[in-house]
Amino acid sequence: MPSNEQRREAAKRKLERQLERRAQRAQRRRVLTVAGAVLAVVLVGGGIVGVYLYNRDDDDAAAADATTSTTSPEPDAPADLPAPNPRPASVTCAYPPTPQQPSARPVTPPRTDPVGTSPATVSMSITTSQGPIGVNLDNAHAPCTVSSFVSLAAQGYFDNTPCHRLTTQGIKVLQCGDPTGTGTGGPGYQFANEYPTDQVDPTSAEAGRPANYKRGLIAMANAGPGTNGSQFFLVYGDSPLKPDYTVFGTIDDTGLATLDKVAAAGLADGDTSGDGKPAANVIIQGARLDN
Repeated sequence: MPSNEQRREAAKRKLERQLERRAQRAQRRRVLTVAGAVLAVVLVGGGIVGVYLYNRDDDDAAAADATTSTTSPEPDAPADLPAPNPRPASVTCAYPPTPQQPSARPVTPPRTDPVGTSPATVSMSITTSQGPIGVNLDNAHAPCTVSSFVSLAAQGYFDNTPCHRLTTQGIKVLQCGDPTGTGTGGPGYQFANEYPTDQVDPTSAEAGRPANYKRGLIAMANAGPGTNGSQFFLVYGDSPLKPDYTVFGTIDDTGLATLDKVAAAGLADGDTSGDGKPAANVIIQGARLDN
């Protein structure tokens, strides 16, 4: 039977261990905060004033900050994307025009109603100057996005267009789909986000927390909610981004090998910023549905 003195000593040791663990956690948070501040200074000094995706969108800067936030439960562990919910057999899509941004090439917007969610996946081959990229498009959960992408491909919109942006730090993506190669071009219309944005409560904590856009996904770039057009990005490495970008398919192993080769070549002109034009010139020569 322990004495009162022994119980007091045991309680004291337990309290000391708790305080020590709290101090260690606080120290780790301070280190992460300082590292985030230093990274921000480096990025600004290197000329990266915008964000990871599309045209000076500031949403991803917040996502990058969130990965070093002291309020995040696991700063280095982005949450998984939510499991996709079933969609009805057909949906109505809207592709309103963007008069302020005419189409970079003459195209006709895709049909709006009804757009079927079957077949669940659609296979497409993208031929590039650096090698083939096969994709399986998720028609079951992003039918409006897939309908637009397939329509643009069928009209030759992507033919002989550059992949203008490679990001190798923070996130790992190759961005394509702008015939002008400037990152500002689009098809003359826009449309709403789909999975996973439509399955995340915008008022919840998860809406502001980075999600893990895993290696092998293809997703739409945008400049804010409802501004999807023709630009898309291919994820060659797990990337923490807020769930603001429609995931509409997966990349096959051959395509990932092509992307790995492009990423290994780095950025053009010795750029060390981690975000810029790829050194390996990537030209989409064509994109067609597989038979």
